[in-house]
Amino acid sequence: MGKALVMGASLKPSRYSNIAINRLVSAGEEVVAFGLRTGEVAGVKIDTELLKYKDVDTVTLYLNPKNQEPYYDYILGLNPKRVIFNPGTENPYFYAQLRDKNIEAEVACTLVLLSTGQY
Repeated sequence: MGKALVMGASLKPSRYSNIAINRLVSAGEEVVAFGLRTGEVAGVKIDTELLKYKDVDTVTLYLNPKNQEPYYDYILGLNPKRVIFNPGTENPYFYAQLRDKNIEAEVACTLVLLSTGQY
């Protein structure tokens, strides 16, 4: 398995991004996270600056389309295999940019993918 980057990570236990970090770690995934506030979830440090992570396989988004805009170039530059657009993050404009770079744009829920063994 590869490395997952959770974009829009939250320290609040009720947030889906927080639950996703916990479930990804439980599933044995290597996880890195980016959010607005620094902290730690399930042993994963939430970074507040954009780092040049190596070998990111999957980016899972928890940012609405407008909040994704500043990160287009950053995400494209990581060259992940896929970007998961969780519910509420759907963004056809960004799908096209990803596909132009041969990056899969997957409209799905990370939590469902994990719980059904399709991650």
